[in-house]
Amino acid sequence: MKTDIFSKCFEFYHQLETVKKTEKYFYFRTISSIQGPEVNINGRRFIMLGSNNYLGLTEDQRVKEAAIKAIKKYGTGCAGSRLLNGTIDLHEALEAQIAEFFGKEATVVFATGMQTNLGCIQALVTQDCVAILDKFDHASIIDGCRLASGCFKRYPHNDMQSLERLLQCEPEKPKLIIVDGVFSMEGDLTNLPAIVDLSRKYGARIMLDDAHGIGVMGKNGRGTAEHFGLEQETDIIMGTFSKSLATIGGFIAAQKEVIEYVKHVGRALLFSASLAPPLAAAASMAFKIIETEPERRKKLWDNTQFWLEGLKRLGFDTGYSTTPIVPVIIGDVDKTFEMCRYLEENGVFVSPVVPPAVPPGRALLRTSVMATHSQKQLEKALDAFNLAGRKAGII
Repeated sequence: MKTDIFSKCFEFYHQLETVKKTEKYFYFRTISSIQGPEVNINGRRFIMLGSNNYLGLTEDQRVKEAAIKAIKKYGTGCAGSRLLNGTIDLHEALEAQIAEFFGKEATVVFATGMQTNLGCIQALVTQDCVAILDKFDHASIIDGCRLASGCFKRYPHNDMQSLERLLQCEPEKPKLIIVDGVFSMEGDLTNLPAIVDLSRKYGARIMLDDAHGIGVMGKNGRGTAEHFGLEQETDIIMGTFSKSLATIGGFIAAQKEVIEYVKHVGRALLFSASLAPPLAAAASMAFKIIETEPERRKKLWDNTQFWLEGLKRLGFDTGYSTTPIVPVIIGDVDKTFEMCRYLEENGVFVSPVVPPAVPPGRALLRTSVMATHSQKQLEKALDAFNLAGRKAGII
């Protein structure tokens, strides 16, 4: 019955079961091992090229030991929100560490990256304000804008002329430009220098979501703003712990007045239990390793260059990627799933990304490398891509 609120669930389930029978379903795959350069799925070993574990720190013994030590001292959770009973000294020490790392006055830590964007954007983009987004921004940014009482507008990906036109609209309203540093599907960078120039010209503030840039970009791993030499010109740096930092959680770093405001107004922080102690301890240790072991980042970039050049040499379209996120753009949805199946048969794990997650006609396989991949593993994966691409008629 259409009057049953569950009717859409039943219809979707039927469609999903049909898709699963066609060997075009590559989601919710169950991994039974550490998410390293190789993983175990249903008793088979796969070269993992679909992870955000860029520096390989999820399997670092120091990170694991820091989490275990925190559990022994604090237990497994804080049993409350940061506002009430859920703030512990471990949170405050981590926040001070992050603020110093980025050269900002203050930081606030959230339980997840998603909550970080929801809470920060909802708090800042009030009824009289406008948020301006790149169309390729992460879904959490869009959802944060939907929760906010202000309005939001979007410009075509990295189109600075369109951004300027939006900034010229409604000049009397406060504006926040919110943009990814490294775009999570295409692997390219935002044009931060141009955004900084435009923000100054039109009196806007900048919030940089650098989930995929921290630990990866910049001489010291401080991300996209450091890469461009624009750390002080970037008003808010947002990051997550679920990529290079080997755990889960998120944060914003900014001037102290902004942090105190978000801490007391951001609903995703106020009405959620705080970051669990072992996660905070793991993130803290990961930051220390990023600061003291630049050789990890060098190895990551060596692997990135090897992988990107290898795919191009085989004839694949890698778009505008300049980072460890390397898309293999197929275009056709069916061909994308076909490629994914061939790669799975040859022991390579990749992630198929199709519309609406990407624009129509731009279906792709999202690949990403880690510092801990060996050249032998990447060579084996390239051989698999060569076979799969020829079988699918892509190359």
